[in-house]
Amino acid sequence: MMRLQKYLASCGVASRRKSEELIGEGRIKVNDRIIKEQGFIVNKGDIVKFDNKIVQIEDKKVYILLNKPVGYVTTVKDQFRRKKVIDLIQGIDERIYPVGRLDYDTSGLLLLTNDGDLAFKITHPSFHIDKTYMAKVKGIPNEMELNDFRNGLKIDGYVTSKSEIRILEKNKNTSLLEIKIHEGKNRQIRKMCDMINHPVMELKRIALGNIKLGKLKTGKWRNLNKNEIEYIKNI
Repeated sequence: MMRLQKYLASCGVASRRKSEELIGEGRIKVNDRIIKEQGFIVNKGDIVKFDNKIVQIEDKKVYILLNKPVGYVTTVKDQFRRKKVIDLIQGIDERIYPVGRLDYDTSGLLLLTNDGDLAFKITHPSFHIDKTYMAKVKGIPNEMELNDFRNGLKIDGYVTSKSEIRILEKNKNTSLLEIKIHEGKNRQIRKMCDMINHPVMELKRIALGNIKLGKLKTGKWRNLNKNEIEYIKNI
């Protein structure tokens, strides 16, 4: 027995959170009956369909690291027909999905998998996995602005958790920053930089915990190695 959203994640349909949205939209059937109940239990022998196509738990787990380019969305389907990160992954038979998200205009490290439990660990805030970014911003933040950033800023009605920020490079009208947060709210870093009056011009994620983007070229992908997989499973 398994909750429906966990079953869908284990099938590689979507993360648990996204699966809850799919259930709410009436896109999931169990034994040809539309299910909108989030806690619905799937039993052995039940036939589960997503958009009227049968889905089954994937026996082979796939873990991919992609260097996402700017101009791609981190969804499996897009109503505006924009380019999707899933289109960059070729030669994989299993149904995989992006873990978390990177904005359309943000590049860098993105994981894709069909392992619902691992995806849950990465995206759930209770696990506090650091996300490291490089941000090119307008101007050069002073020490007061940097400390405000580190101690938490009020955006969208909440105060951000403490974070890390340091200046890597100073130029005439711009600077390059390294930023580390463990939250992942919508466009959080861009909003935080706006709050200290240094808007983001370019943003790239370079690490997720101990998993590094390294020298992987933009638009290319690789499988996670054994140590990286074990690192996430043991968080």
